[in-house]
Amino acid sequence: MEDEDLRLAPRTKAAELLAWAEATGHRPVAEAPLRAVLALLELGGGRMHDGWPELTSAAVEHLLYERLYLYVQPEPGQDPLAYGAAVRLLVDHQRAAKRLNAKRQERLHAEAEWQGEVAAGLLRRADLVTWPRLYTLLLRADGVDTGDEAAVRAWLEGFRELAPQERSAAFAALEADGQLDPVDDGGWDGGTRALAVGMATDGARRLLEQGLMQRSYRNLAELTALGRPMPQELAGDFGAFEEAAVEAALELAGGWTVPGLPRLLVEEFPELAPEPGQAEIDAYLAGLEPAEDPEGFEGFEGPEGSEGPEGPEGYEGPEAE
Repeated sequence: MEDEDLRLAPRTKAAELLAWAEATGHRPVAEAPLRAVLALLELGGGRMHDGWPELTSAAVEHLLYERLYLYVQPEPGQDPLAYGAAVRLLVDHQRAAKRLNAKRQERLHAEAEWQGEVAAGLLRRADLVTWPRLYTLLLRADGVDTGDEAAVRAWLEGFRELAPQERSAAFAALEADGQLDPVDDGGWDGGTRALAVGMATDGARRLLEQGLMQRSYRNLAELTALGRPMPQELAGDFGAFEEAAVEAALELAGGWTVPGLPRLLVEEFPELAPEPGQAEIDAYLAGLEPAEDPEGFEGFEGPEGSEGPEGPEGYEGPEAE
């Protein structure tokens, strides 16, 4: 996809936002979390204005409570609260640009702060990892140079030679070492955890692919409105476009974990990161008991097994804006 109107991956305004923060004396925010926040907001289906995501309570909750833990593994030494801080910086920038009034700025600031704390907790839960996030933790724990794809591939080849029980023990060791918070779900021994991780990984990648395509479609809608012709890639066969979205999703996910790792797991080492078929999913779902809605969040569908974020006293959820 060489046509500029078909470019799939977001080109966020992170550099511009960081420059604004420095010029206005705002507390610095790490670049990697900021880029992830801006990209995920753009791909979340919300409205954009002049290249900036339009912030709402629903968009902030969707990002920090439902999307972030699917894709992002914080870098070593990085404060997981940086994602909430990145949202607050964007809130202040949009207030300065007169896109938010003072009341909305204050409300979104408060929501981003406590939702950011929730997100930091979700990023540590052992049952909410995806395969790229899990293997990122293992690679770092073994001291692999994650910037060297050949070294990453060699480690995966060695890990593939281990017995299934040894691989499960390596996953469990991340909890024993305090890199992930254990949860009471039976762990890795019974196979249910691996099935759930595979389902989450497959769903996260497909969701990302759809977001990338929708983003490109918005660009194309503007072409139509201007009376310009469609790019040659969409003249008839959409197959190449869909394949490009798959490639772009894998590349983007690698930027939030280890470059090239999601692609390696899908294309070269699928047995290390199994994603269940429909029959396995149906059998798994059939064995689940209906979960009760968390108090105060009737109908809210967040991470399985979680109780939902608790906001400031009196908070009633995202308002229509």
